[in-house]
Amino acid sequence: MTAGDSNSTPLSALEVAEAHFPEQAGKVQHLFLKDETFRSMCEDLAVAVETLTHVARLPDHLRETRRQEYASLVEALVHEIDEALSQSKVVILRRSVGNKPRP
Repeated sequence: MTAGDSNSTPLSALEVAEAHFPEQAGKVQHLFLKDETFRSMCEDLAVAVETLTHVARLPDHLRETRRQEYASLVEALVHEIDEALSQSKVVILRRSVGNKPRP
């Protein structure tokens, strides 16, 4: 993945996935690190999102068709990642700040 503008840095695949599923960031991180298939879906999503941001640079006769194609691809990948998240057996437990482990 490369930056199209010298002033912008593309987000990593993990960051893109977390941005789409902020309420499940812990689960996204866990699966990203442990599951090669999930990581691949996130990488594909990051590339599709990055490409979609550059569609405006295409010639007029291609622009709208490519925008629709990549928007559909992003939507399909988000759905696929959502399915993978909902089917995973990962449970993220959080401890309250005031609760400390018992001795």
